[in-house]
Amino acid sequence: MLTKRIIPCLDIKNGRTVKGVNFQDLQDAGDPVELAALYSAEGADELTLLDITATLEGRETFVQIVKDVARAISIPFTVGGGIGSAAQVEALLAAGADKVSINTSAIVNPGLISELANQFGSQCVVVAIDTRLTEKGWEVVSHAGTKTTGLFAVPWAKECFDRGAGEILLTSFTSDGTRKGFALDITRQVSESIKIPVIASGGAGKPEHFEEVFTFGKADAALAAGIFHYGVISIAEIKAFLKEKGIPVRI
Repeated sequence: MLTKRIIPCLDIKNGRTVKGVNFQDLQDAGDPVELAALYSAEGADELTLLDITATLEGRETFVQIVKDVARAISIPFTVGGGIGSAAQVEALLAAGADKVSINTSAIVNPGLISELANQFGSQCVVVAIDTRLTEKGWEVVSHAGTKTTGLFAVPWAKECFDRGAGEILLTSFTSDGTRKGFALDITRQVSESIKIPVIASGGAGKPEHFEEVFTFGKADAALAAGIFHYGVISIAEIKAFLKEKGIPVRI
């Protein structure tokens, strides 16, 4: 059985790591390179870096951060935020990233998924799906949850898989930053609908939440941010708990 992965996420704005609740009220959480090195040393399986402003004027700054992180850690990491072309992917991979994450650009141009998978390999392409529970079901949202897309999480995940995505990063916008647990139902539905790994994101608050998302939710990996940035719980504590529960993890 493949080991389950624990992935700290660094949301980066203007060169600093930030964290909020439901993507709002962002607070400074530290230097991204220092945090990346810390999490690598603490036993993280991978890292995710998201440029949440992703403005053209900030792009050079972010590429430099990617280079600095690549030198500071010894684990794979994914980079996302504002990526909409093969040229951008090429630059980020050249800077040291192992994978890229696309979100809004895939919604606007689904063909981008296939283009990137064909050029760089499916293993490099993570499609991030932000979803919110509404009266209609789990709707896909974009632009930090401010815009509906007309898509729904499960069929969109299936399309991403069919187009060549190597992984899905599924974030419950409803749960993000609440520390009340992952959205288990939609995570399970997406995990059962596709044959590529699903990374669950949004709502982690305690070790039991990770156990739930790996068992009932059937996720392959779990991503968290605030609980790590603010020292609520360590990666080592989570992994020790999961190992006790019989869930395979890399210690």
